[in-house]
Amino acid sequence: MRAVEFKVVDTDPAEYCIVAPDTMIHFEGEPIKREDEEANLNDIGYDDIGGCRKQMAQIRELVELPLRHPQLFKSIGIKPPRGVLMFGPPGTGKTLMARAVANETGAFFFLINGPEIMSKMAGESESNLRKAFEEAEKNSPAIIFIDEIDAIAPKREKTNGEVERRVVSQLLTLMDGLKARSNVVVMAATNRPNSIDPALRRFGRFDREVDIGIPDPTGRLEILRIHTKNMKLDDDVDLEKIASETHGFVGADLASLCSEAAIQQIREKMDLIDLDEDTIDAEVLDSLAVTMENFRYALGISNPSALRETVVEVPTVSWADIGGLEKVKLELQETVQYPVEHPEKFLKFGMSPSKGVLFYGPPGCGKTLLAKAIANECQANFISIKGPELLTMWFGESEANVRDVFDKARAAAPCVMFFDELDSIAKARGSSSGDGGGAGDRVLNQILTEMDGMNAKKNVFVIGATNRPDQIDPALLRPGRLDQLIYIPLPDETSRHSILQSTLRKSPLAQDVDLGFLAKNTHGFSGADLTEICQRAAKLAIRESIEKDMERQRELA
Repeated sequence: MRAVEFKVVDTDPAEYCIVAPDTMIHFEGEPIKREDEEANLNDIGYDDIGGCRKQMAQIRELVELPLRHPQLFKSIGIKPPRGVLMFGPPGTGKTLMARAVANETGAFFFLINGPEIMSKMAGESESNLRKAFEEAEKNSPAIIFIDEIDAIAPKREKTNGEVERRVVSQLLTLMDGLKARSNVVVMAATNRPNSIDPALRRFGRFDREVDIGIPDPTGRLEILRIHTKNMKLDDDVDLEKIASETHGFVGADLASLCSEAAIQQIREKMDLIDLDEDTIDAEVLDSLAVTMENFRYALGISNPSALRETVVEVPTVSWADIGGLEKVKLELQETVQYPVEHPEKFLKFGMSPSKGVLFYGPPGCGKTLLAKAIANECQANFISIKGPELLTMWFGESEANVRDVFDKARAAAPCVMFFDELDSIAKARGSSSGDGGGAGDRVLNQILTEMDGMNAKKNVFVIGATNRPDQIDPALLRPGRLDQLIYIPLPDETSRHSILQSTLRKSPLAQDVDLGFLAKNTHGFSGADLTEICQRAAKLAIRESIEKDMERQRELA
């Protein structure tokens, strides 16, 4: 039994009718192709949007209610919301939501693309805006959607152009001029809400703001189901597993992932397809089905677009790659892994999880490796920040860099932030001599503020690493910030043996190699030193092997 899709173009009686067993259905024209219909943006409904139910409910409440039932607000004696500002990373579905609301409410939809409305001609940009608002009022109930609003309404004190200032003033006037009963709602979308003129964000203009964030695993699963509903999937495809492995992916990334997996499946069948033929064999078409292996390939080459500016990696280092440090591993599991995997236990015992850990100890003992391994074990993203990278010569820019990095981490949650060489940016305040502008102190203040402002629900964990814990500002080490201090010592004999084993596990070893003897005779060596010994030994083995091959070739010649 196969579902056949069709579109009703006319009914008798008109408007409403009941389909009963004796209803006559007449078919005419070619069958409707679903993909052609989906290309029609008017057909987007609430079912086509996944991963943001909470935000969708908010938008429906703010937009659909005033358009469909304005009398509700009139009877209670308040003005309905006039404007809704949606903000969030690119590709999260802001424009799609606006179209879905317009379609479901049956409202007239007027799209204004921020950059397109701007004109060099004096007064033309303002005229374009006025026309859009007049058109919407004539066709009410209507939704005016301004995409990329930061392009036409930047902060007036920060723009040099007279045109931008006039456009902002015109937009403010138009929004104030919307009649209470005009049944027009203005929606806007931006990736940079803090770049918009503050006058637009007050009550009576864009008085409601909706954060369309990066979806969680449940949201990603919803989006994957929507994008794969018309795809032919193999039985081994596990969408739940894909959803759990795509941290930081937004709706657009997941659509791209599904498309890439399907293209990979077609590539695999290319040798069976004769491109010179007009038609493709039906047997080949029937054999096409996207497999889990295709999704694995697509995952390998896809990066989450919202996080491309910051190097966010999903580490491949596991506990098996780290020799020794068993006590430290256990402590890290309790501090980082348990809050991510068992949040209900913390809720039950009324305990808020720790926000950060400071690793300290001699160089080369595996501090960075440990941070990567714990991120991998928690299935979390990993952002590595080198202290000096945050500092710039421009006033206020360094603090902005800190803010951006924390925003990225919150968007990529669950996320482990790793500050390497923390002592370079978190020295005790007042101790930085020669820092005329006090940039180091301001950066530290910003880090402290961000750590205090971290939402407990966001699963962002901060790990700092230093060789000089005595130089770090005490305010950063108090409870509620980097409250767990973990000493990473030089490895003992057992740990050295484990490090040698894990480093050489992929190398072929001769019978006479005694790792126990090596471990016993390397007292005072760090993990990095032991890795270097193994690398040098492997290099010598490669040299010997090449020399033997060359000698053998000479003998044969």
